[in-house]
Amino acid sequence: MRKFNICVIGGGPSGYAAAMRAHDFKKSVILIERDKVGGAGVYNGALSSKTMWELAREYANLQKRSKKYGGDGIRFSFSDMMNEVKEAVFERKSILENHLYWLQKTTPSDLFALENGSARLLSAHQVEITKADQSTEIIEVDHVILATGSRPRYLPNVPIDEKIVVTSDGIHNFTEFPKSLLIVGAGVIGCEFATIFSNFGRTKVYMIAREDRILPFEDADVSSIIEKNMEASGVTLFKNAGLGSMEIKDGVVDFTIQYKNGFVENHRVERALISVGRVPNLENLGIDQIGIKLNQAGHIEDDDTRTNVPNIYAVGDLTADIALVNVGELEGRHAVEKIVTNTIQRLEYDNISTIMFLNPEAAGVGLNEQQAKKAGLNYKVVSLDYSCIARAVAMRNTQGFFKILVTDDNEMKILGMRALGEHASSAIQAVALLISMNKGIEELAELIHPHPSIIEGVQECVRALLGKSIFKPEAILDALNCKRCVQGVYEDLIHAR
Repeated sequence: MRKFNICVIGGGPSGYAAAMRAHDFKKSVILIERDKVGGAGVYNGALSSKTMWELAREYANLQKRSKKYGGDGIRFSFSDMMNEVKEAVFERKSILENHLYWLQKTTPSDLFALENGSARLLSAHQVEITKADQSTEIIEVDHVILATGSRPRYLPNVPIDEKIVVTSDGIHNFTEFPKSLLIVGAGVIGCEFATIFSNFGRTKVYMIAREDRILPFEDADVSSIIEKNMEASGVTLFKNAGLGSMEIKDGVVDFTIQYKNGFVENHRVERALISVGRVPNLENLGIDQIGIKLNQAGHIEDDDTRTNVPNIYAVGDLTADIALVNVGELEGRHAVEKIVTNTIQRLEYDNISTIMFLNPEAAGVGLNEQQAKKAGLNYKVVSLDYSCIARAVAMRNTQGFFKILVTDDNEMKILGMRALGEHASSAIQAVALLISMNKGIEELAELIHPHPSIIEGVQECVRALLGKSIFKPEAILDALNCKRCVQGVYEDLIHAR
C-alpha cells in the first residue's frame, strides 16, 4: 500500500496550489483529479469566460471606432470567438500539464504522484482511488485536502439540456450567436454573460433580476452604471421578478415571468442561460461515512480550512467562504502550511480583491458602503469621477469612479475601495496591501505615482480626505465628493475640515 503525507483530492486551482505548496515543503503528496487538471478555473469558468469578455470588449470598441471614422465595421463569428477561447484554454492547459510532467520526471514517485481517477474517503487515513480503467487502489495518508470545486446550480422543473437551455458549462455548445437569449440571474456571472453577448450586438438579451436592480450585493452607484450600460446595449431587464415556468418547444424556449406584484408575462427566446449560483461537488467523496459536517447550505463546515475531522481540510468552493480562484488558491496553500508548520495565524479575508468583468470593469477590496452600514460602522467616504483623471481623458473613456471608505477617526484606516472603469482591477492593489497591514491613508497620499495613469485617481482621493487635494471638492461637487456617514446619515466633509 502506497503512503503519502498529504492527499489532495481535486486538481482545480485550489488543489493544484495545495499540491505545489506541499512539494515546497518536500512532503510526499498525491494529487488526484478525475477529469482535467485546472478545473473550472480553466475550462468552463474564469479563463474561458474572461477570454470571451476581452474579445467582446475589443469587438465593441473596434466597431465604435470604425463607425466613428467612416468604416463599415468588422465581422466576427461565434466560431471565431470559440476558436480564440480554445486557444487560450490550450495555452493555459499546456503550462499546467508541462509543469506536472516536469515534476513527475524530476521527483521520486514516492514524493510526488498524479493520479487520474475518482477518490473516496474510506476513513480519515485511507483513500480509495478508482482509475480510468476502473481498477482501484487504496492508499494510506496522514492528511487529506478536499478541493473538488463546484458546478452550476440547476433549478427544479427547468429543462437544462446544455444545448438550448444551458448553464455556464454549456455556452460552448452554441454554434452561433443566438438571435435572443434569456439570462436567469442578475449576479456576477449572469451580468458578465449579458455584457459579452450584448457587446457583440448579434443577440437580443433579456435578464431576470429578483431585486429592483442588478448586482444587489454591490452599492447602488456601482450597479446603476452597469445597468445603464447594459440597457444602452439593448439588454432588457425584468426586475423584481422570477422565472415562473420554462419549457423547450420546437427547438426554442417558452417561459413565463412572475413579478412580485403577481403579474405574469409570457415570452419566447431562442436560447436560455441559467445563472443562479454554484453548488459544491461533494457526491461520492465518502464524507458522510466519516462524519464531516455540512452547514445548512450544503457546504463543508470548516475552521480556517480544517474540518471537524482533524486531519481533513476543505478549500475553495467546498466551503462557505468567498468562491473565487484567488481565494481558493490562498486556502489551498494555507491548509498545507497549517499541516506542515502548525501555524496559528488564521487566514484573513478583509483584503480579498475581486473583479467583475462588466461594462465598465468593476473591482473591489474590503467593505462597500452596504456592508459598512450593515456592520454599524461610522466612516468617511470619498469618491472621484474618472473625468478628473488625465489618463482616462487620454483614453477617451471617462466613465467610472473611485470610492474609498476609511474609519471615522484621525487614523483613517482603510475599510474598503470600489473602482469602476478602465484599469479598475489594477487600481485597487495598493489599497488591498494597506488593508492587510491595517494602515491609514498617509502612505498613499505621499507616493509618487506614474503619470499619466489611472491610479493617480487613488492618490487624489486620499488627498481629498486629508484636505490637501489638487482638485478642491467645493469647486467640482459632481466629480469629487467627501462625506462622513454617522449611523447611516451623511454629512458633507467640505466644511468640516
